[in-house]
Amino acid sequence: MLPRVPVQPRHIEQYRGIADQEVLDEIRTLARSLKGARVVHVNSTAHGGGVAEMLYTLVPLMESVGLEAEWRLIQGDPDFFTITKLFHNALQGMDIPITDEMKMKYLEVNEENASRFEGEYDFVIVHDPQPCAMIAALEGTVYRKAKWIWRCHIDSTYAREDAWEFLKNYIDRYDAAVFTMKDYVKSPLAVPHMAFIMPSIDPLSAKNIIPEKRVQSDIARRYGVDENRPIMLQVSRFDPWKDPLGLVDCYREVKRKHPDVQLVYLASMADDDPEGWHYYQKTYEYSAGDPDIFLLSNQQGVGNVEVSAFQAMATVVLQKSLREGFGLTVTEAMWKRKPVVAGRVGGILLQVEDGVNGFLVDRIEEAAEKVCLLLESPDTARRMGDAGHEKVRRNFLCTRNLLDYLRLFRRLIS
Repeated sequence: MLPRVPVQPRHIEQYRGIADQEVLDEIRTLARSLKGARVVHVNSTAHGGGVAEMLYTLVPLMESVGLEAEWRLIQGDPDFFTITKLFHNALQGMDIPITDEMKMKYLEVNEENASRFEGEYDFVIVHDPQPCAMIAALEGTVYRKAKWIWRCHIDSTYAREDAWEFLKNYIDRYDAAVFTMKDYVKSPLAVPHMAFIMPSIDPLSAKNIIPEKRVQSDIARRYGVDENRPIMLQVSRFDPWKDPLGLVDCYREVKRKHPDVQLVYLASMADDDPEGWHYYQKTYEYSAGDPDIFLLSNQQGVGNVEVSAFQAMATVVLQKSLREGFGLTVTEAMWKRKPVVAGRVGGILLQVEDGVNGFLVDRIEEAAEKVCLLLESPDTARRMGDAGHEKVRRNFLCTRNLLDYLRLFRRLIS
């Protein structure tokens, strides 16, 4: 049996007064028609990254409206997760050939996990490439009676042809595929149903409730950050697509004009991302011992409360991404009324309206220029922060995410 991830209870009524009432009303109506439906989410990690964060809320919310929902994990050895990270990078456009040996290892681990798949469900939601091929090993079994949904969280717009075509063989077996944007569908798929669902944040999670000022101060002191000086913040994995070295260059450009600025980079070292430590080391070496650059992660005790505190203390939040499926950390910053300077890529375009709730940038110099503008104009920063908060409330809360899944379920059974 695949390991089950325990989740804390959530109730839809907790979001009354935060989410729009019409969203809550439609959730109630759809949930009545789906009462008792058995749902399982399958992914590769319970720690690190936006998928796990969303599932910790989405699964108990599904349960709270009458579905029988659970979350299961596939398992694999380090070689498997190295290969799936290479798949991930190739699907985002990196020039990495997918070899026969890589494919064989990938399929072998998917078959092993398929052999441990148990339980009868109405809906099986498989997240991202790691477990995608499990469906092939379950064809002709009782488990295939469920409606199988593949959910892609990455930006596959520029995917290498060999990586996309290999994975497409398995995606086409699903009953539905879910992407964040239409542009992410590299070539037409044979699945009967397509859906486009934007990710979301939970406004009631520890990561999105701003700690008291006293707690913020304690956290800043613990990590040696001066809360009374400007803070540039990025929250993301140490990953080539997050452009950590470009972020350091941006900070250095800003520091020429604002010598008191600090850079805080918060990361979560995920179980399914063996590349993280390599890029942490590269960023550490590139920082050249600058005492105003802080590279922090869950390995140093940075958890949800610490992330929320630093987002609240930040003067400007950056997401210097070169590819980005969505960027939940952008949404988190906007919810906390912070102006965002972000790469003009992928799902960020759904979130940041250039000049309204933040700035979209293409170059390091442009990013530094916008950061300086926000440091020098608190009124602009405040106006953008307020606009960002309202955009999140209307578009990117977990209640809307739940509603989108319920709508898809109804389509699949009707």
